[in-house]
Amino acid sequence: TGLVLTLNYYKKDDWPNFFKKRFAGSGWPYLLWNFILMVFALIVGTPGFSLNNFASTYYSAIIHGDQFYMYYILVTLQLYLLFPFLVWLFKKFTGHHGWILGISFAVQLLLMFGIKYGLPHVDRSNWIWWLRAYGVNVFTYQFYFIFGAFTSLHYQAMVAFIKKHAKAIGTVTLALGLGTVAYYFWNRDMLGLSHSSAVSPHQPYMLFYDTMMIIFVFGVGKIYDRWRKKHVGSWFDLFVKNGAKVSFGIYLDQTIGLTLLTYLLKFTHFPDWAYVALIPVCYALVLGVSFGIAWFCYKVAPFGILIGRPQIHLFKKKGDKAYDQ
Repeated sequence: TGLVLTLNYYKKDDWPNFFKKRFAGSGWPYLLWNFILMVFALIVGTPGFSLNNFASTYYSAIIHGDQFYMYYILVTLQLYLLFPFLVWLFKKFTGHHGWILGISFAVQLLLMFGIKYGLPHVDRSNWIWWLRAYGVNVFTYQFYFIFGAFTSLHYQAMVAFIKKHAKAIGTVTLALGLGTVAYYFWNRDMLGLSHSSAVSPHQPYMLFYDTMMIIFVFGVGKIYDRWRKKHVGSWFDLFVKNGAKVSFGIYLDQTIGLTLLTYLLKFTHFPDWAYVALIPVCYALVLGVSFGIAWFCYKVAPFGILIGRPQIHLFKKKGDKAYDQ
């Protein structure tokens, strides 16, 4: 997100239009999907949802972003507010972008240590919710947004670095990935953490793992880019291109596919190894259902607004630059 925003808006300096476009593009899907999925939860009888508490639950979900994996959208909306400052920071210290990134990483690492080892022993009952619920606080993810902005501004240098150290990046990422398994059991057995705390991304180890995985996936993307130039129009090229068009929608509607999977699994009685073997099949099922819903919204008006790609633009006329974009 930090990379894409910087790529598109770093040189424009038109913040009124930035806020208008970005808040509309993410805000409407955020409001609508919370409502749709809450109605869906009522229909399927999800515990905790009822007509009596619908209004209050919906309001709480909008304010807190704590339903249906929507926390990311709430964090992104906060980023939009801070993005002009992020641009100012990089422009102000033009020759010191490496320092900005390094300081950001150090701050992130301190945050992860504080969240994991400090916060559980602090009474936060009197803190405002935004500070207590660090998972939806934009500053909890500040390094990743700054890393994205840095990558956008130093794109060729990043590509050259990844290409030069591709084997080392792949090896370290694989080792850190396997290490998460041992890290989980260390959290559970040695530190006595709950499952949710043991798998939390807000841990020092996960900062290194996540950073390396992001770099690794970026490198895989560059490999695909080279392959695509020789296979434009192939089925796989079209598959990726169409998936990219509705990827935001897939994220937004994934709860429906996950709920369907949960329902289907209730009718199965397989041994543990079979469930492990079925993970790719289940993943494909959820992705397929989510893609189908998002693709429908993309193709059929006026449902495009649900995935941030509205077919009907209110208050705009054809021929306007904003409309055409």
